[in-house]
Amino acid sequence: MNLPNLITIARIVLALVIVPLVFVELFTPRLIAFLIFLVAAFSDLWDGYLARSRDLVTDLGKLLDPLADKLLLAATFIPFYILSNPPRPEEPFPWFGGSFPLWIVLLVFGRELFITLFRSWAAARGVVIPAGPSGKYKAVFQSIFIGSTLVWYALQAAARTHGWSETGFWAGWQSFHFWFSVLSLSIAVVLTIYSMLVYLWNYRSLVLAGGQGE
Repeated sequence: MNLPNLITIARIVLALVIVPLVFVELFTPRLIAFLIFLVAAFSDLWDGYLARSRDLVTDLGKLLDPLADKLLLAATFIPFYILSNPPRPEEPFPWFGGSFPLWIVLLVFGRELFITLFRSWAAARGVVIPAGPSGKYKAVFQSIFIGSTLVWYALQAAARTHGWSETGFWAGWQSFHFWFSVLSLSIAVVLTIYSMLVYLWNYRSLVLAGGQGE
């Protein structure tokens, strides 16, 4: 147990804390969820940097770090889907007609599951598959989308409380957030598919050889 692994464990705990806060239909809890997400997202960069720069990379860290990343995704994408689909129509999503599509949830987690299994399969055959640039960019845009959506739900709660729905400010914010969400999530979805294809292409010799490598 070292500092990078302790940070990773803290990120797992933070991911679990975010879930109930998102479901509280008040501004403050959802703002706290957003702030916790920021801490968790930036701590992912910090623990990785510490582990590499101080030669503290461990087998435990290799296990916990991707687990923490997936839990953070689950702690946000799944609540987004639940909040924006019946029987909770009062929590509409900023686009997709008010409902966060199930196919995006399945695509994101399907990709994560596939890459995890693919890496495990390759590792069992002596091939270590590191995270590639496209996968890292995918994670960045996912984080941008998640952060902006947490802010959206916080402001949704505030708008109901303070009657902002009839103001020009709220209409302007909705328009800005619509396009910001469209852009960040669209890029994240494209990179989700692209990064998976890159993994398969880069290690096609392993697949074609039935796991025997080059």
